Amino acid sequence: MIDSLLTAVVTLVVLAAGFSAYKTRAIEQAYPNIGELTDIGGYRLNAVHLPRPATADLPALVFIHGASGNLRDQFEAFAAPLGGRAEMLFVDRPGHGYSERGTAENAFPSGQADAIARLMDKRGIKSAIIIGHSFGGAIAAAFGMRHPEKTKGLLFLAPATHPWPGGVDWYYTLAAMPVLGWLFTHLFVIPIGLRRVETGTLSIFRPNTRPADYIMKTAPELVLRPHTFRHNATDVVNLLAYVSVHAPRYSEIKAPTVIITGDSDDIVLEELHSRGLARDIAGAELVTIRNLGHKPDYVTTDVAIAAMERLAGQPRDLQTMATQAESRIASPDSEISGRESSSQAVTTS
Repeated sequence: MIDSLLTAVVTLVVLAAGFSAYKTRAIEQAYPNIGELTDIGGYRLNAVHLPRPATADLPALVFIHGASGNLRDQFEAFAAPLGGRAEMLFVDRPGHGYSERGTAENAFPSGQADAIARLMDKRGIKSAIIIGHSFGGAIAAAFGMRHPEKTKGLLFLAPATHPWPGGVDWYYTLAAMPVLGWLFTHLFVIPIGLRRVETGTLSIFRPNTRPADYIMKTAPELVLRPHTFRHNATDVVNLLAYVSVHAPRYSEIKAPTVIITGDSDDIVLEELHSRGLARDIAGAELVTIRNLGHKPDYVTTDVAIAAMERLAGQPRDLQTMATQAESRIASPDSEISGRESSSQAVTTS
């Protein structure tokens, strides 16, 4: 009886692990690497680097994606609307997308900020406007503190930067555990996660509409790969303690700063994080958009690009643009969306 039960358990484990390995290969075949790996000192970071064009009117731009993401997320939001205007670097954070994890320091925003700084050096980017979405906001803040000489400006999009009440979802805690985490990520994450990609991405955009091609273009399934999911979980689990220690130091940031947030963000509470940044960083401009959720990069792309222009020294009335964005959001049938109207940011003042 015991032998039969043990055989059944072993068989199920082997089948589950085999299915996860098979689906991992299938996911990577469906979403191959669109970037280039660069050795930054013992491990490699992956990035899409668009060199400075002759028509550039903006400084270099470095984009940092959030939790559970990869470089495709910010690439799809900004590469086309900003084409011909700036040198751009879209980074897979350490352990995400196709980047290697690297050293133990990369389990924290400070280590990832240092890694991105080294990548900039390798790519010949002396300084840039740093754009961080969600979890990427904590890394952008760390970058501004640790590498001020490389920071032309900081743009925070729905950032996660301050302590919050409560903890994190149970599956992150479990996935980050040494032994149980390995079993969980290799046996259960892919079969469970594949069924939640649709609802999960819809919730990230809520109450706004997710683009119909968002999953196909941004490859969120990449995070379901066992090693990637464990790195992602470790990042998330470590974040609360990290920001609890480092948030009081945000006053050290001297770079020009803009924060764009929505008052309907159920993923990262704007009253804690975005308002906290506006309070802590002298001179920061807070742009709060009504009825906007967690994806200002997609829903109000034009406002985000105008903020980059503002950080580059160009006159832009971001509060007026936020009001215009609110009108679009309130009229979902309007033919003009934030992404389609992003070119307006070039001339709006």
